[in-house]
Amino acid sequence: MFLDPNYIRDRIRTVPDWPEPGVLFRDITPLLQDPRSFRVLIELFVYRYMNQRLDLVAGIDARGFIVGSVIAHELNLGFVPVRKKGKLPYDTIAEQYSLEYGSSSVEMHADAVRPGQRVLLVDDLVATGGTMLAGMKLLQRLGANVVEAAAVIDLPKLGGSGAIRASGLNLYTVCQFDE
Repeated sequence: MFLDPNYIRDRIRTVPDWPEPGVLFRDITPLLQDPRSFRVLIELFVYRYMNQRLDLVAGIDARGFIVGSVIAHELNLGFVPVRKKGKLPYDTIAEQYSLEYGSSSVEMHADAVRPGQRVLLVDDLVATGGTMLAGMKLLQRLGANVVEAAAVIDLPKLGGSGAIRASGLNLYTVCQFDE
């Protein structure tokens, strides 16, 4: 599939000074609102993973749910949510990760994956990589083989993509913002 490399990137809105001054928030909402752009985004992922013999797609709360669940549907796979702490109703396992000021954690149902299942881990954006790495650790604790991490956007200057790759996990992103 031939595609202008900036097609997806050009449809992502930059919101300055949100959620705090000095931050450039990368908003995928316009990309999702446009049916053609959303389809192109999903097809990029589907073409990449259609022959990877995956068993499940795991999506990270919350925008990773949107993209990940559609990828799972298109690949005829199940979907597993990786949620913020306290949002899942059944037995869970949790993984803590560091934030710029403090820490947070994500959870999964304890029976979300079986040992040996091949899982794609999806989020909308890679910044510091903490959430993605925590999701990977949860999946691995349950015995999953995390085949790759995938995101729409990479913010390489924040170090997350480097940290993910340094952990041994392959990372695929559709576009990046260097500023």
